[in-house]
Amino acid sequence: MSQARFGAFDQIGFLVDDLDAAIARWMAHSGVGPWTVFRNVMLEGAYRGVPTTVGIDVALGYQDDIQIELIEATDAAASPYRAADGSRLLGLHHLARIVDDLDAAVATARAGGMVPVFAARNPSTRVAYLEVPGDPGTLFEFIEGPGLREMCDAGIAAARAWDGSAAVTVIDLAS
Repeated sequence: MSQARFGAFDQIGFLVDDLDAAIARWMAHSGVGPWTVFRNVMLEGAYRGVPTTVGIDVALGYQDDIQIELIEATDAAASPYRAADGSRLLGLHHLARIVDDLDAAVATARAGGMVPVFAARNPSTRVAYLEVPGDPGTLFEFIEGPGLREMCDAGIAAARAWDGSAAVTVIDLAS
């Protein structure tokens, strides 16, 4: 599968055990910011064929043209954010692309040998994670939703102009 099939990666995702501490580390050690934090994100879907509802908190920052996503699992639901024994997974998790047609991207990836492991949605986004058989550890994600490309472009512009102030904006989806 060539990059041309899907385009460049838009996002690198990491799983963390403390979202606020991870944001602070990323700002201190990598200069990444500003961050937008989405609290109480709920995803409904299926993980490895079993229906699930997953709760996560998500932080988005940018380094050049790449979105850095930090995810903290906030519940114990079976998901790609937990190991088979239920413990949290931590570290590099996925590489992602924003797509206009999630179903078509997943079909193309499947035709190329990738295997879907998680498909979910919420009112603003649809996602699918896929794995490459024989190459465990990192997932590939496709993300579809109205305005996502524009949100990324705005985040990239904000990061380029960032002066270190207003480092974190929080949006609580439970409110």
